[in-house]
Amino acid sequence: MPNSSFLPTPSPGDEVPAGPRATLDRALVALKKRLVAEGTIAVSMLESALEALWKLDVARAKEVRRNDDRVDREEVEIEQECYRLMTLQHPFARDFRVLTFILKVNGDLERVADHATSIAKVTQRLEFDAPPREWPTSLVEMGQRVTVMCHSLLRAVLDEDAMVAAQIVGEDKTIDVLERRLFDEIEDLMRKDPGWVRNGLLMYRVGRELERVGDLMKNIAEDVIYLATGSIVRHESKRFASRPAGQESGPG
Repeated sequence: MPNSSFLPTPSPGDEVPAGPRATLDRALVALKKRLVAEGTIAVSMLESALEALWKLDVARAKEVRRNDDRVDREEVEIEQECYRLMTLQHPFARDFRVLTFILKVNGDLERVADHATSIAKVTQRLEFDAPPREWPTSLVEMGQRVTVMCHSLLRAVLDEDAMVAAQIVGEDKTIDVLERRLFDEIEDLMRKDPGWVRNGLLMYRVGRELERVGDLMKNIAEDVIYLATGSIVRHESKRFASRPAGQESGPG
């Protein structure tokens, strides 16, 4: 057996053993899948809250509110697992970036569940004897577009798909336009029927909740782009907007 005193001493630059590297890789993949599962629950809550709204289904709205605790618990556990990996695995470079990405997105997805809960509360407060024959068209379209954004975003998170994420960033502008249009629709309805003021204000609140979910999807999409490409979208768009006309590109 060779004398251990003649064996080379590992240097700081030596390759990390396969065991720890594989362990961290598996942990990151599992954590990202868990993040998407949490997001799926939050988006399902949003869809259920909207369905309860359209049908004025108070029982379903109450169920949405009960599920909020489930997302809260999962958010805490994912956060704890991120900190555990940071402490025990000492991640660096891309691994550290993935963990900080998960931490940030984790909080944003929990807020989606909060907005779904707020919409469920509106359903319980509306003063309709039966669902209206027609809801404000802008509100209906916002509900449809935001839920599609959410599903696309979850796939982009799982696949680190920068192209899909970029489309989601662009879609947020449409949500903002619809939110402004909803204000005009609600104002017109209240002008025609003063007894509609309470319900109108509550429905506008739903629009605001959906607009905020759209903002969260945009924020997460920008984080996906950064994770996949290293590009910080919000800062680059500001720099582009500040350039004088004719100076969109760098020196040739």
